[in-house]
Amino acid sequence: MSEFLIRTAELRDRDVIVDMNARLAWESEEITLIKSRLTAGVQRVLEEQAEAEYLLAEYAGDVVGQMMLTREWSDWRNGWFFWIQSVYVVPEYRRQGVFRGLLQAATETVGHRADAIGMRLYVEDHNDQALETYRRLGFEDRGYRVMEYRLTDGLTE
Repeated sequence: MSEFLIRTAELRDRDVIVDMNARLAWESEEITLIKSRLTAGVQRVLEEQAEAEYLLAEYAGDVVGQMMLTREWSDWRNGWFFWIQSVYVVPEYRRQGVFRGLLQAATETVGHRADAIGMRLYVEDHNDQALETYRRLGFEDRGYRVMEYRLTDGLTE
């Protein structure tokens, strides 16, 4: 397969990102997201009102994958960790280098920053295929467990 075009998302990409995020929620957690809330969340990122950005992978003019980057300040290290989130690849394009291309673009995007110290991501414990992919691409299990204190579930009105 030819190379994928990796680019930063624009406002015109909102609906495809909303669709991919809805698919991701269903495939990974069997959650049906509230479309109006999801759309508003994606819109905020695209309008640069949130501290995030989407990278998209295109093939033959179609968006076939996405990744969102957010950041977290580390006072211990005096620098930023960049979090990889909302990773989705259209099923027929999986295992063809889409995520690798997105990761390379993310590394180039943040790697030139003197205050960038690393990239992190969440992965479900039971998602063996994703774990294998991330390890193969250089990610390490650092022994942390994600815990959450919910103020709202964010999924219901």
